[in-house]
Amino acid sequence: MLKKILLATATFAALAVSAQAEDLKEFRIGILGGENEADRLRNYQCMTDKLPAVLGVEKVSLFPAADYDGVIQGLLGGTLDYAELGASGFAKIYLAKADAVEPILTTVQTDGSMGYYSIMVARKDSGMTKVEDIKGKKLGFADPDSTSGYLIPTVTLPEAIGGPVKEFVAETGFGGGHENLVLEVLKGTFDAGTTFGSGVGEFKDGYTSGNLRKMVDKGILNMEDLVELWKSPLIPNGPIVIRTSMNDDMKTKFKQFMLDLPKTDAACFSAIQGGDFKGFTEVNVDFYKPIIDARKATIGG
Repeated sequence: MLKKILLATATFAALAVSAQAEDLKEFRIGILGGENEADRLRNYQCMTDKLPAVLGVEKVSLFPAADYDGVIQGLLGGTLDYAELGASGFAKIYLAKADAVEPILTTVQTDGSMGYYSIMVARKDSGMTKVEDIKGKKLGFADPDSTSGYLIPTVTLPEAIGGPVKEFVAETGFGGGHENLVLEVLKGTFDAGTTFGSGVGEFKDGYTSGNLRKMVDKGILNMEDLVELWKSPLIPNGPIVIRTSMNDDMKTKFKQFMLDLPKTDAACFSAIQGGDFKGFTEVNVDFYKPIIDARKATIGG
């Protein structure tokens, strides 16, 4: 009898999971923090308009987190279905629960590369012109879970300055996301700070994409107020991830929608990406193994 009850319970649970996957009514999008919330919601509005018909769901909901970790925890807990992460954010998820999400796509820069750069900036009137000038100064990072705003500088700056960052500068801190960090540098809260850009095009334009370009396009940054002190080695572009437990049909439809988006709606593609890109390309976990290893070795999970 007990065996029959257990079998029936298992069968019911399997059917419930299957039905839940097939009858998903809502598709939930996580949006990383660090940029003005109204701007983030506006940029993703096109997704809420288009995806219901594509995926066969009743609605698409946006969840703009206060910081990177808000989206990371949502993906780990299964309360979000899709997000675009930095490589370090994905590494944090992978190290905590390797099968929580699948990386499926990443962006391709206008020059064909699949990476971007951590860029250290300071006020132009600071008198600083090179990375060594941060000695004894206050250095700001974007977010503890940011690849370009924290992990990569932590790993690669020591070679550029000849020693550990915290022994070289007077103080470090976090700006609460990339946009806020740059604003804090301009206000003088930090002497210099790390953000990100494509490295393609000209610094004076904010490059072709990235945080600086987004801020220029929104009219809240004049690049003449900043100077670039340092640019990192190339960082793998962050992944578009989807919840692993989502049904395969929905995964396929969503992936194809995203691959087609640069052609079907270039304005929507540009809005969610924050600048000019060539398009998307397929990736998997292997593309991010160097970042996963760097995060594990440097700051743990």
